[in-house]
Amino acid sequence: MIQFSDTHLGFQYNLSQLKKLVTKINALKPDIILFTGDLMDEPNRYSNVSDLTPILHSLQAPLGKYCIFGNHDHGGYGSEIYRNLMESTNFHVLLNQSANITLENGSSFSLIGIDDAMLGNPDLPLALKNVPNNHFKLLLSHAPDLADSAAQYPIDWQLSGHSHGGQVKLPLLGAFITPPFAQRYPEGLYSIHGKYPLTLYVNRGIGTTRLPFRFMAKPELTIFTLKSS
Repeated sequence: MIQFSDTHLGFQYNLSQLKKLVTKINALKPDIILFTGDLMDEPNRYSNVSDLTPILHSLQAPLGKYCIFGNHDHGGYGSEIYRNLMESTNFHVLLNQSANITLENGSSFSLIGIDDAMLGNPDLPLALKNVPNNHFKLLLSHAPDLADSAAQYPIDWQLSGHSHGGQVKLPLLGAFITPPFAQRYPEGLYSIHGKYPLTLYVNRGIGTTRLPFRFMAKPELTIFTLKSS
């Protein structure tokens, strides 16, 4: 599985850079592609939406492409712009919904996606409604700090973005800027101890927002390999 997140197209990140990213993702031959939110920095002001379609459409994954909403995908009345774009490029938009992923050997797991915490309405009980109890459950949540709530449910893994790894980190002090819902878990791997054990991974994202640079918070493309026990 490949996770990418937070491209924030239109702020500094451009179409040429996205094309290179897509080429890199396809070269890795993923089975599943997961996008965890914030595609465009300001969807309603982004003038190249039509040019995005063939680029995103060219992403290839035999078991599917899945995405969720980030706060910037909702911002500026951009919700329908984002949804229409992703659906037109064969991404499955998981909005408090789940999908059953079945492998060639017949084994399967559940992929669950919830809405953004800042500008959306995340609903975990609704998202889990049709998920079999005995399935491995992988949750996509743009906001990493929702892991504390997710750990009250039988969810195995959570993948998030949103934080940009702080975008700017200072020696000894750590992340300089952390947005709401990304302050407890700014980057990397965490074990969450709630009612159920949960593993959280927070991707640092690709682009930038507000500040046009990164420092000690490298852009990230994440590869995961799932193996049956």
